[in-house]
Amino acid sequence: QPRVCTSSSSIESRSNPRISSSVSRRHHHQSSTMAAPPSSVSVRAGASVSAKLTPRQAARAGFGGRVSVSSGRKCGGPVRASLFSPKPAVAMDARPTKVQELHVYELNERDRESPAYLRLSAKQSQNALGDLVPFTNKVNNGSLDKRIGITAGICILIQHVPERNGDRYEAIYSIYFGDYGHIAVQGPYLTYEESYLAVTGGSGVFEGAYGQVKLNQIVFPFKIFYTFYLKGIPDLPKELLCAAPVPPSPTVEPTPAAKATEPHACLSNFTD
Repeated sequence: QPRVCTSSSSIESRSNPRISSSVSRRHHHQSSTMAAPPSSVSVRAGASVSAKLTPRQAARAGFGGRVSVSSGRKCGGPVRASLFSPKPAVAMDARPTKVQELHVYELNERDRESPAYLRLSAKQSQNALGDLVPFTNKVNNGSLDKRIGITAGICILIQHVPERNGDRYEAIYSIYFGDYGHIAVQGPYLTYEESYLAVTGGSGVFEGAYGQVKLNQIVFPFKIFYTFYLKGIPDLPKELLCAAPVPPSPTVEPTPAAKATEPHACLSNFTD
């Protein structure tokens, strides 16, 4: 006669209904526990970890370059912060746009070994492309009664213009105003007519300056009259301004006191 193997629990359950009901409930509880989704605590912990990751760490961890951040709302989905979100708009330029005129004279009194003409071109018999002209001259205010500083820079010859008996240079130089700072300019310098150069910046009271300067060639290379049209800076000190500049002419000269740099006729610590 074949043997039938039956577990004791099965026999007990058939013989006792209470045991059968208890076993059924225990199996149901185990199966429901295995199928249950992860708790909200584990979800929140995962979101917290991903929120603490840097974009680079998130990309390495497989978040596709995005970091999930909890929105803090019970019913809302995750808010994703893109690495390529638009940047905030840059504020408009707040520099002053008021145009201020400043008049100065550049005078070569033949006492500074200026200019130094360096013929670097192959044409040694005439001015030609590539010649260099370093220079430095004295600067007076527009009324010629106060010494204010010097010019210092270099001109590069671009073109000799024989029909105008002159030359075209590319000029790069500065005008110094003692303790007030300096103005930097660059552009075309024509020895046979007026030129307009760009104001590229400055220091001291001229920090942040831009605009242009008109260069009136009076006697080349000894007398030049400048009219600056400056923007981007606060009001200039009154000491640098003059109510009525002396009209440019070949005969203009600084006052004797300005030539002698007497204390009342020059800027304090003027550049020399």
